[in-house]
Amino acid sequence: MTAAKSNSAGLFKLVGVAMAVFVLTFSLVPLYRIACEKVFGIRLEQGPGQAAAIAAAKAERTVTVQFDGGVNSKLPWAFKPEQLTMQVVPGELYEAKYFARNDSDKAVVGSAVPSVAPARASGYFTKTECFCFTAQTLQPGESRDMPVRFIVDQDLPAEVKTITLSYTFFKNDALTARIGTGTTSPSPLAAP
Repeated sequence: MTAAKSNSAGLFKLVGVAMAVFVLTFSLVPLYRIACEKVFGIRLEQGPGQAAAIAAAKAERTVTVQFDGGVNSKLPWAFKPEQLTMQVVPGELYEAKYFARNDSDKAVVGSAVPSVAPARASGYFTKTECFCFTAQTLQPGESRDMPVRFIVDQDLPAEVKTITLSYTFFKNDALTARIGTGTTSPSPLAAP
């Protein structure tokens, strides 16, 4: 009789363990979802309605891009943006223009250094074409519009509503000195 009782107790333990494993298996999915969403902030699955709502919200979102420009005191140029602000839809390509004029009586080469603020937005602001990619040569009295084409990434954090794109032009002493010797070629953006 004890052997039969021992066998039935062992069977109940085996069935109990099997039931516990079964319940644990089915509870892992909701527990994983809760852990991802609440602890790590990761949304695992979006239904068709949620995905459409998020896409519509991203399409309606606009970000203000402010433009700023200046020159270092050694560079005898006037430099400024042609527009101070622009409303942009993230994910779309835009173009802004800056105006530069050489106020000296000599040809001067300048190099622009860009800056994006706030710093956390810099990874979401992409320049596809920019005068800052190469040094710019302006002849005495020459003026020029300098375009910059850019895209603000759709994944820009929602709390960032304004981005400032700023440029500071510095005199490129090495290339300016080479102009006098005739060893430098004009900028690819030089006016004909």
